[in-house]
Amino acid sequence: MGLPAYDLTGRTAFVTGAGSGIGRATAVLLAEAGATVHCADVDEQGLHETATLIKDQGGTALGHPLDVTDRARLQQAVASCGRLDVMAAVAGIMHSSPVLETLDEDLDRVLNVNFKGVLYACQEAARSMIENGVRGSVVTMASGAIDSGGPGLLCYSAAKAAVVQLTKTLATEAGPHGIRVNAVAPGWIRTPMTDRHGERQAHTEAFMARLSPLGRVGEPEDIAHAVLYLASDASAFTTGQILRPNGGVAMPW
Repeated sequence: MGLPAYDLTGRTAFVTGAGSGIGRATAVLLAEAGATVHCADVDEQGLHETATLIKDQGGTALGHPLDVTDRARLQQAVASCGRLDVMAAVAGIMHSSPVLETLDEDLDRVLNVNFKGVLYACQEAARSMIENGVRGSVVTMASGAIDSGGPGLLCYSAAKAAVVQLTKTLATEAGPHGIRVNAVAPGWIRTPMTDRHGERQAHTEAFMARLSPLGRVGEPEDIAHAVLYLASDASAFTTGQILRPNGGVAMPW
């Protein structure tokens, strides 16, 4: 690469949720930056497509079909990496229900994937980095929902807020080992997870675009570039931070 600080040649990255959307864009970009990328997803077909895309572009990718809520399987997959330099915990699901109609199973399902799945990925990555003396980077995926909330988003927002606290806490605990931990909190991004409501979706995107000073919604690649920054030496003095690529929709202190 032309910018050495962003060069990941010789490093190994692990990306959860790599089968589509932000996870796929992240895996592809980290591979373009030179990393060997271990791709994980519950969607085996999507996982295969991502790995094939990386290999077709001359990169190195290995696939791990797994559910991030399966701690033992995730532990095995991370262990298979040997030296791990970057963990990008992207996997997540969406759920919408009014507070008064939210069921235990709704909350449990979202917290299991969006929080516990991230926790497990962070734990295994940090353990691997500490044991191998790697001054690595862990990147979690929060959400713009942590700043704005919104009707129907209790489960999703609560889980993402928990990810933020996990990120800050682990940053303080892993920092003495030279490990950086940061979160990305995207605004509205056009992905398979959001692009599923037909005409209603088009109206939502138009509304979100009007809210943004930039006049558009985000693409997965916008978030992948934020992850690359946090994964690379370009952010060597950055930890415990929440990076908000949201088109300016929210501008918190």
